[in-house]
Amino acid sequence: MQTNQLKGFILRTIVLLLSVANFSYSGHISANHTTPKVYDPTWPSLDSRPLPTWYDQDKIGIFIHWGVFSVPSYINEWFWWSWKSDGSQAHDDYVKQNFKPGFTYPEFAPMFTAEFFDPDHWAQLFSKSGARYVVLTSKHHEGYALWPSSFGFNWNSLAVGPHRDLVGDLATAVRKTDVRFGLYYSLLEWFHPMYVNDMANNWTTTEFPELKSIPTLKELVNKYRPDVIWSDGEWEAPDTYWGSEEFLAWLYNDSPVKDTVVTNDRWGSETRGQHGGYYNFDDRYNPGVLIPHKWENAFTIDKRAWTYRREARLEDFMTPEELIANIVVTVSCGGNALINVGPTKEGTIPIILEERLTQMGDWLEVNGEAIYNSVPWNYQNDSITEGVWYTANQATTKLYAISTKWPGKELILGSVEGLTAGTSITMLGSSGELEWELNGSPARGIKISVPRPDENASKWAWTFVINLDSKGTQV
Repeated sequence: MQTNQLKGFILRTIVLLLSVANFSYSGHISANHTTPKVYDPTWPSLDSRPLPTWYDQDKIGIFIHWGVFSVPSYINEWFWWSWKSDGSQAHDDYVKQNFKPGFTYPEFAPMFTAEFFDPDHWAQLFSKSGARYVVLTSKHHEGYALWPSSFGFNWNSLAVGPHRDLVGDLATAVRKTDVRFGLYYSLLEWFHPMYVNDMANNWTTTEFPELKSIPTLKELVNKYRPDVIWSDGEWEAPDTYWGSEEFLAWLYNDSPVKDTVVTNDRWGSETRGQHGGYYNFDDRYNPGVLIPHKWENAFTIDKRAWTYRREARLEDFMTPEELIANIVVTVSCGGNALINVGPTKEGTIPIILEERLTQMGDWLEVNGEAIYNSVPWNYQNDSITEGVWYTANQATTKLYAISTKWPGKELILGSVEGLTAGTSITMLGSSGELEWELNGSPARGIKISVPRPDENASKWAWTFVINLDSKGTQV
């Protein structure tokens, strides 16, 4: 047997043995959706699976980009690719000026120490932020796994760097709170020899997904049982190369999370906005209009990158007003907000990111009624007053008008019509009912008297509650 054939035989044997092994993880899974239907490995069948209800109800998640790229922590998380494949002068100069001649990217891995990583502190921060789920980058495009992957050999967090199971540690901590645990997973690995070879063969060979990518993903699911699988790295090859339909059929029918797991739409070069669970479309996607299919706006507090950057400046970070406005617009238009933070190589979350997440939690503590479990209303933004966005409760007995700017002494809502004289209007964070009147005529909406700022507990955005089931005379 030739050397390459022998290697292939050994790899296939390893995959077979691992696929029948009983990986388990002692994390609590709370099912809120059952699906007795058996899904075929075809998009029409897979796309017919109802999205588990928890996802649409929870609205807010935390994204974490963390890996070997957190060591150089320079420009973005695509450091290896930019340095070696894009020919970026900035990356090349950075390495030449700071490291020995001939330095290689894998030599960053021992510097990924995570010595200050406190998973319980992270979990408490995420819970305090008001997030209902968290998504950790288990493996980014560089291929480095944040758990002791059986398919990663020495390119994982137990073998090199922190020498600990980062995925498992965070999963355990998060599941002590009321926050759900999810995982990001990149299907591709930039420089893996099998992937490079499949690409050279124009995707007519499938050695990489069959022997590396999909078995690794199944290991991750079986071991840590995530409620979210945030797939990425799909764009270079079609879904038939990745075996996405077959994987999702296994996930929805036979996996330990088949009733609770939600997935996105990144399963092949042609699947975004077409197939999968909720739609990502693109990073930082926020259309400002209602999208009929459930979608997610994944955005980062550092407006320039997903990873921690040592060269970042204060103006690169979202203000509390910008962060809250992004959430409000997203939820009003039927989306979920996945807010990204980039920890340091030492395992700390930068103070400015802690501050933003804490501020988000303070806002949601007052205004969460208008966000969690809400549904889009007839209109998303107001026809007269800029910066006002609407949501409603599921019974449509309460309408929430969220103003991302302080309205002053009065707020005019042009999209609210047909109220009765007995309709009550209140403000989250204030006590008592507010006075209101028609704004000239029913066609011009209503005018609400606004309390003084010191009479309201909210900051950064303010929610007016119109009780649509109030009794009274039509006006």
